[in-house]
Amino acid sequence: MFGYVVMNKPEIKFKDFDLYRSFYCGLCRELREKYGISGQITLTYDLTFVIMLLSGLYEPPTQKGATRCIIHPVRKQPVRRNAITEYAADMNVFLAYYKCVDNWNDDRSPVSLMYGQTLKKKEKKIEKQYSEKTRIITDLLEELSRLEKEGERDLDRVSGCFGRIMEEIFAYRKDVWEPTLRRMGFFLGKFIYLMDAYDDVEKDVEKGNYNPFAEEYIMEGFQEKVQQMLVMMMAETCREFEKLPIIKYTDILRNILYSGVWCRFETVSRQRKEKQNQKP
Repeated sequence: MFGYVVMNKPEIKFKDFDLYRSFYCGLCRELREKYGISGQITLTYDLTFVIMLLSGLYEPPTQKGATRCIIHPVRKQPVRRNAITEYAADMNVFLAYYKCVDNWNDDRSPVSLMYGQTLKKKEKKIEKQYSEKTRIITDLLEELSRLEKEGERDLDRVSGCFGRIMEEIFAYRKDVWEPTLRRMGFFLGKFIYLMDAYDDVEKDVEKGNYNPFAEEYIMEGFQEKVQQMLVMMMAETCREFEKLPIIKYTDILRNILYSGVWCRFETVSRQRKEKQNQKP
């Protein structure tokens, strides 16, 4: 369900792309050092966005360095890490574990079962460290799973459930900015859920899996309806973002929020149109 909160690379400056990559590589390194290779595999762009957002807001002391990895064995890559990087790594692994559980319950995927087992002990440690937050997220994940099993067709209800999960991820501290961060996370979470459903609808229908768009995707005007909903979610997300007193990384964050998040939608829409035009 993750992978939609990305930058629009052709529209970003080289220096900003390098800065973004340094935070992405910082999260990758944090996951590797704290959770091993199994943790490193959980790396997502979405949590990189969370790191840059919260780092821009709270401006914690950030360590700068360079490291080599399997992907870049010759040239060292710049790395930035701070306390928020560690928090994001914990949330990344926690959510990855429950994604494995969900995949096993839906598809009986043996890969998800085995990978979930490797993450289980790590997830238990995270639960102890963030007991209140992980309890809330776990309850919401169970509620979302129940709604999907019941075939819930209320888009606002199911997407809102995932929105409340992202709300908890964004709520890094209990302070004056918490309400704004929560609202931002809520609407971005709804966007992610709806975008994921739009992206996977044909595959889900073919496999017999739940998808809130299963009865609508073949109807005329489907794409326009989904696009309108997504625009509304991102409008609310951006409205909350602009309330935050962020000076650092704003060009990167705005690139992601105003442009990058639409890259996948445009790709999927184009592919669907091409398939429809190929039909006799």
